[in-house]
Amino acid sequence: MTLITLAHGGGGKAMRDLIRDVFVSRFKPESMEDQARLSAPGMLAPGARIAFTTDAYVVSPLEFPGGDIGRLAVFGTVNDLAVGGAEPLWLSAAFILEEGFPIERLRRIADSMAAAALEAGVRIVTGDTKVVERGKGDGVFISTSGVGLIPPGCDLAAAHVRVGDAVLINGTLGDHGATIMATRAELALDTAIQSDSRPLHRLMQAVLAAAPGVHAARDATRGGLATVLNEIAEASGTAIQIDEEKLPLRPEVRGLTEILGLDPLYLANEGLLALFVPAAEADAALAALRADPAGADAAIIGHVVDGPAGRVVLRTAFGGLRRLELLVGEQLPRIC
Repeated sequence: MTLITLAHGGGGKAMRDLIRDVFVSRFKPESMEDQARLSAPGMLAPGARIAFTTDAYVVSPLEFPGGDIGRLAVFGTVNDLAVGGAEPLWLSAAFILEEGFPIERLRRIADSMAAAALEAGVRIVTGDTKVVERGKGDGVFISTSGVGLIPPGCDLAAAHVRVGDAVLINGTLGDHGATIMATRAELALDTAIQSDSRPLHRLMQAVLAAAPGVHAARDATRGGLATVLNEIAEASGTAIQIDEEKLPLRPEVRGLTEILGLDPLYLANEGLLALFVPAAEADAALAALRADPAGADAAIIGHVVDGPAGRVVLRTAFGGLRRLELLVGEQLPRIC
């Protein structure tokens, strides 16, 4: 088995050969210059804007049902662009490798990234590779940045959310977080749980076409849906109320979280949109979501309401109200 050595990060022949073997062969950049040189026809449209985002991925385990760190790195960055209404175009990818990491496993991760980029219709156009000493990493960390194009007239922002807006989500809660928990604990479950890792930009574009008045969107990753709702309520100076009975939740996720004493509203997701839509367009947005496989379990789960700014409450199945605070600490570290 061929392993990563410190020489693979030294800038010489070993590093060049690794990059060509693992990354260039899969991502196929147009050149090996120190910068990517990019253009797209839409950039010339009056009023079009560039969207730019960056993120880092440190999930453990690196591979899990429904995905791996490479798939997360591509789709996570694509989705950060998508919730701003942008069409994702280009990604960069930087790898921090630990001495002793199997190169064949790195090839699998790179294959996964290449397949994810193809699925999402984006290109990985530039990157970097570093190697750290054995024991000073965790196999591989990946940092990706993304560039996309926001079309003229699209202006999504939390500050635009208004009282009366409907709150919609496109799928079931907590699938990714539950998958990571079950994989780490090697739990033998009757029904397999898989990460919901998927690209959301096409779904987002379909919603915007059906409901052009959408005010804001977020992807509910670390901290889960409850964290996103708190962020939106605070940024918009509004209150949000959601209904427990309307939350789509897989029975196996519900059972796992009940056993472990965790709240699925705070579990990480990797393919979940939260949308804030004027009431008059909520049904159109819901229909657009449900027309796509990524939105088959979509639901209107609540509304933006009058109340103390920044407050988020859950109407329970018993008819009571429970405050959903921002998560203190983290339910599960190294999640994405």
